[in-house]
Amino acid sequence: MATKLWQKDYPLDQRIADFTVGRDRELDLELAPFDILGSIAHVTMLEEVGLIDGAAARRCQAKLRELYTQANSGNFTIEDGIEDVHSQVELMLTRELGDDGKKIHSGRSRNDQVLVDLRLYFRHRIRGIVEQTAELSRTLTNLSEEHKEKLIPGYTHLQVAMVSSFGLWFGAYGEALIDDLRLWKAAYDTVDQNPLGSAAGYGSSFPLDRDRTTELLGFQSPVVNVVAAQMGRGKTELTVAFAIAGLAQTIGKMAMDVCLYSSQNFGFLQLPNDLTTGSSIMPHKKNPDVFELLRGRCNLLQTLPAQMSQLVGNLPSGYHRDYQLLKEAIFPALDQLEDGLAIALYALPRTEVRGQELPTDPRYTYLYSVEAVNNLVLEGIPFRDAYQRVGADIEAGTFQPPTDLKHTHLGSLGNLGNDRISAKLTDVLKGFAFDRAAARLQDLASGE
Repeated sequence: MATKLWQKDYPLDQRIADFTVGRDRELDLELAPFDILGSIAHVTMLEEVGLIDGAAARRCQAKLRELYTQANSGNFTIEDGIEDVHSQVELMLTRELGDDGKKIHSGRSRNDQVLVDLRLYFRHRIRGIVEQTAELSRTLTNLSEEHKEKLIPGYTHLQVAMVSSFGLWFGAYGEALIDDLRLWKAAYDTVDQNPLGSAAGYGSSFPLDRDRTTELLGFQSPVVNVVAAQMGRGKTELTVAFAIAGLAQTIGKMAMDVCLYSSQNFGFLQLPNDLTTGSSIMPHKKNPDVFELLRGRCNLLQTLPAQMSQLVGNLPSGYHRDYQLLKEAIFPALDQLEDGLAIALYALPRTEVRGQELPTDPRYTYLYSVEAVNNLVLEGIPFRDAYQRVGADIEAGTFQPPTDLKHTHLGSLGNLGNDRISAKLTDVLKGFAFDRAAARLQDLASGE
């Protein structure tokens, strides 16, 4: 059996070993490229502060870059008996480089290794989600512009309320996603801080240069206090979980609207046949399963912050093995969110949009009651009196809907403001320092 990094002079019960490792070997494969980059930065810094000689550092860096190429191409494996990615990387270095490979752990712990791995990993995943979300926002804004003349009823309490349009409906979700991106910006800012050098959570007596590893890894700043760095475990995941849940709430609500609007009793949307499923006994059925599943997955994703909070809510400062379980919840959640964004981007533009003949449909006569009230106010009648008069006409069955709509204010039927929404999206995206971080990691991986 392979020796563990923390191995003492007594054996560990195999059942205990299996239980404590859990899914680490499986999930750590996702962290492998980032663990290796963190090690390259650490070795570079150790040489610069005189803790590793130049020749040993160069040998370690060369081997680590070779391992990074393997990990980035999906060819990295964690061997049987090795409990995590940190152990695997150090083992492979030591096998090839002997004592030089044993030197790279100076000044760090597996605690700050996993902290930096996770922050680099989350930074990478956030970029993918932000870019997909921005693409979905643009798609919805374009659909808003394309279908702005197609009217549909708007509802409150699921009762017919006022005139709406597909311009408003698509545009609403396009803009709502921008608020979700603001939440992702907060998560990114939290993640984009370097914990490396905090070791087990209490620092080191070695003269580490934490600003240097911060620069090498492209973080915007270090987590200064080493205990604060360790306390970031759990809090970081919770912050990302809130961003996941917020975005899932928007997408889930949109999916629910699609399910509702595509039913025969509404008929505002029509999914193409190849995007629907059927019934085993009802020949006519064309079910919106893709949006039902999207809705269901988004509902589950909205429980993620509660899972994170329950897992870490009663833990004091310092490291605890409970934190290992965070990966089992949040890694699949990130995958499910990206899958949901991808399917929404695929399905929505393929969905047929059907505007309604509102003025001639008796179901929607009262959509225009507010227009009638406003017209009376414009003639000089006080609003409350106008409201009472129209209400009396409705009760008497004499109401005649005025169908000439004059909505001109920003964000209304006749003035969607999609250019403003697009500008807002551009402004929010500027706040993410993706290119800076990517350039630093590219330099680190290439040795430039």
